[in-house]
Amino acid sequence: MIDLENGLSLASWLLAVPFILLFAIFVVELTFGLFRRNDQDEAQMAAQSEKLNIAILIPAHNEASIITETIETLSDNIPSNAEILVVADNCSDATAELARRAGAKVAEREDETRRGKGHALDFGRDILAADPPDCVIVMDADCALGKNSAAKLASVALAKAVPVQATNLIHSAPDAPPVVQISNFAMLVKNLVRQRGMTRLGGAALLTGTGMAFPWSVFATVPLANSHLAEDLALGITVTQQGRTPLFLESASVSSEAAAEEDTLVQRTRWEHGFLTTAKRDAIPLVISGLRRISRPEFFLGLHLLVPLLALLMATGIFMLLLLAGATYLGATPLPFLLLLGMFSLAILMTVIIWLMEGRRVLTFGALMRIPLYILWKIPVYLNFMRGSETRWIRTRRSGEAAVPENKDD
Repeated sequence: MIDLENGLSLASWLLAVPFILLFAIFVVELTFGLFRRNDQDEAQMAAQSEKLNIAILIPAHNEASIITETIETLSDNIPSNAEILVVADNCSDATAELARRAGAKVAEREDETRRGKGHALDFGRDILAADPPDCVIVMDADCALGKNSAAKLASVALAKAVPVQATNLIHSAPDAPPVVQISNFAMLVKNLVRQRGMTRLGGAALLTGTGMAFPWSVFATVPLANSHLAEDLALGITVTQQGRTPLFLESASVSSEAAAEEDTLVQRTRWEHGFLTTAKRDAIPLVISGLRRISRPEFFLGLHLLVPLLALLMATGIFMLLLLAGATYLGATPLPFLLLLGMFSLAILMTVIIWLMEGRRVLTFGALMRIPLYILWKIPVYLNFMRGSETRWIRTRRSGEAAVPENKDD
């Protein structure tokens, strides 16, 4: 018979070990991602870009308020021989007309049953296939590429024959609400620091949906036509399993403005439900496949997907510490609690170090102190996921737009 204390101790270990491992993976990624990558050799390939046939593919749904500025800004930052193709997808506004006026090639798509970015990209690919470019760079309509980033992405993608992801960050005004600032910082941790760490460990770069370049030989065959909320993440997993491991090019950048405070929760819900759905389905199979095939990209990608996004990781860590503290009080061995507390504290320390090194430009000290409230604010997102993940694609309202409800099927 197992007495109460031994039973509590066994239960404590069973509860603690998975979370100790998750925090260990997180800490290792942050440690390896502390310092900037040296992309000098890759960046020098950009000099070849004038010889390349580059297509910038932009799926756009009702983007009349921003599409002109997006195309004009993009035109100033891409090689002179690059072509911009806008797929005006199920638009009820002047997106197509304004994009043409701004100098882009436009393809209009109407399909009420197959909606979402994946289907728009698939439609754009069919247009490009008539005269295939050397490289396709996918951009969201609300994003801007950094100077020379298109040339760097295309050159490296073609030289390495794999997809290449730029640093994808969100920016906001210094006086943005704390919720927006913290959300931007969480994105920095995910898309910059953890990207660095995972790729230094030998893992695949995460494709983030914008600022990602594909050689045509890869783009022509990848599965695009789907309505997955995290189609970019799923696409990265697919090409990694095919042996075409995506690269992270830190010196190339793509950025967008933060959503308004009232829209941030909607945006984060869509992103995080898509991530959690994909992680639940693919993380463990990737780890197993990576071990079986001795594939570091698959193995480390699987480990990365096991770790929840920052707010959920911290929220579940706190909850588990409270459970273990209660079990210890009732007589269980304190070792599981102490080990998890140590890893949790180390994760907090590494996050603060990241903030000191990289995050102060997006997150003020005052907003940093409100992270516990942000975690509480995010709890409904995760409760909603447990009840049933978000399956609809919901377009984020752009700056200056009125809060007009989208079609319920968007």
